[in-house]
Amino acid sequence: MFIRQIKTGFLDVFTYIIGCEESKTAAVIDPGGDAELIADEAKAAGFTIRYIINTHGHPDHTAGNQALIKLTGARGDETELAVGMITVRIYHTPGHTPGGICLYAEGDLFTGDTLFVGDSGRTDLAGGDRKALGASIRMLMNDLPDETVVWPGHDYGPTPSSTLGWEKLHNVNAKEYGYYVGR
Repeated sequence: MFIRQIKTGFLDVFTYIIGCEESKTAAVIDPGGDAELIADEAKAAGFTIRYIINTHGHPDHTAGNQALIKLTGARGDETELAVGMITVRIYHTPGHTPGGICLYAEGDLFTGDTLFVGDSGRTDLAGGDRKALGASIRMLMNDLPDETVVWPGHDYGPTPSSTLGWEKLHNVNAKEYGYYVGR
C-alpha cells in the first residue's frame, strides 16, 4: 500500500494519500487545504484519486474537499470502500466529534483527531465527549494488533506516527482511558 503524508492547510493538519500499487487507485484522507498540492502529489506518484474521506467534520480537515472533488472527480460519500485491491475498514469513533471515524487498511490506522502520537483528541469543542473518546480508543486497542501503525490527524507528537503498542505504553491518556499495559 502506498502512503503519502502531507502537511496541509492550517493547524498542522496531516492529509494522507493512500493507494493501491496494483491498480494505481487512491483515496485522500482529510484534505485540509492545498487541493492542487494534493492532486499533484498523487499524480506525480502515478495515482488517480477516486475517493475523499473525512475522519470528522471540522474545517481544518475538510477545507480542501470541494476543490479536490473539482480537480479529480473523486467521490466523498462512501461508507465502505475498496481502493483498488485495498479494503478500507471504517471504525466509528465518536468522542472528538459525534461522527468521527478512523480508517484501517493493511496494518495502518488513520486516526484523524481521535488518537495522536502520545495523546488523544480534544473533547472541549462542541460535540466532544471524553467518555465516548475513551471508549472509541479502547475499542481500537482491543480490536487491532499492537503492530498497527497509527497515522494521526495532526503533527502534535514526538514523531509523525507510532503504533498501537507504543500508545498502550506511552500515551498520556492510556491509564485514564483504560488501555495502559505498562509494566
